[in-house]
Amino acid sequence: MERPVQPAARLLPWQSLDGKPCYLVTDDSGGGYLSRLADDLETVLLATGADVLDLARPLLDDPASPPAELRFAGRRLAECLTDVLRVAESRGMRLTGAE
Repeated sequence: MERPVQPAARLLPWQSLDGKPCYLVTDDSGGGYLSRLADDLETVLLATGADVLDLARPLLDDPASPPAELRFAGRRLAECLTDVLRVAESRGMRLTGAE
């Protein structure tokens, strides 16, 4: 007798209150409310990262940029990179799980 295939857990684009990753396990094909919410948030996170990068480039290219502004831009870029890497990891896990 074959065992049913266990659906892969999806890494969600947000963390728990204590900073731990959140996962979603569902038997639907990605059409549930939380899956759609995660898809929408991933889209927002990717767009925000692109916007922050566009805004930070001139500041980073200007040798006269104040150190405090550079630190602020660096922090925002690090936040966006963290979000984008989580999205990439989640999507990569789903690609691997689909094979």
